[in-house]
Amino acid sequence: MSAGPRVGIRCDAGAGSGVGHLVRCVALAEELRSRGARPVFLGAVRDSPWALAQLRERVLPLTPAPESPAALARALRLDAVVLDSYHLPPGTGEELRRHGLPVLAVVDGDPLGQHADLYLDQNLGAERRPFPAGPVLAGARYVLLRDSVRRRARAPRRPDRVPDVLCFFGGTDAAGVAPAWAEALCATGMPFTATVVSPAPFPAPLADGASITVIPPTDRLPELMAAADLVVTAAGSAIWELLYLGVPTALSWVADNQLIGYDELVGRGVAAGLGPAPGPEAVAVLARLLSDPAVREEHGRRGGGLVDGRGRERVADALLALVR
Repeated sequence: MSAGPRVGIRCDAGAGSGVGHLVRCVALAEELRSRGARPVFLGAVRDSPWALAQLRERVLPLTPAPESPAALARALRLDAVVLDSYHLPPGTGEELRRHGLPVLAVVDGDPLGQHADLYLDQNLGAERRPFPAGPVLAGARYVLLRDSVRRRARAPRRPDRVPDVLCFFGGTDAAGVAPAWAEALCATGMPFTATVVSPAPFPAPLADGASITVIPPTDRLPELMAAADLVVTAAGSAIWELLYLGVPTALSWVADNQLIGYDELVGRGVAAGLGPAPGPEAVAVLARLLSDPAVREEHGRRGGGLVDGRGRERVADALLALVR
């Protein structure tokens, strides 16, 4: 039996840049490998043992990306390439295509000058926005979810208990905002228990009726999401996992590219909006969510069904059709 196509996945991850690109590409790699394809990651993972573990535990190879697209095309004998990075030279996709490689570019609105055979914009509402570059798989129908999320269900709710909160900002909290949002939770004056994910340890703030545990980045994140009554996070790639699980979510944003998703999600009432930073208005929103289970659960209900968990199958179908 002949070996399946070799698919290069060009993305980077690290403490300063975050790990969202890598996490969604891991989901696609899981799907490709289940179909006999051979994914290989091309890039670098810097200062994030957690991100590196995502590849090692799945036995997904990582190799430094060659300096030029032409060298990449020649050296690794690839059959197709997935590009998922904001920092690649604009001509990368075009040059790979000149060397006969089909290219899928994963984007968040702006294609950033990349030319590809197919684009993927999995952001909610992307299907309604004009796309300037070419054929696009657009919207939540194409969300890429990892196996660890797809096989999990949300735990049953108990509205009579003190709410359990999960607070995290990507796999690395590249903006360093977790301590400030822990303080905002305490400023509500409401009882809660919280798990705050932070790569840099910090003393948990104290407040009557509140209990906060600070932990480093963890592979237990899908489990913690499914068990939470409320998640406080940024409008990054993890929001699709939360929508799939139906977990009530309060959103901020820590990067300009997250603002489109934030506006769409908050505008639909799928998530509660906290704004870009803790302040009196954000504290008031958190206080209402912590005090009223019905308000929390309404957000989760509105998000139900938006992400069906089969997006990666649809993306893999389209990508492998290019190879064939």
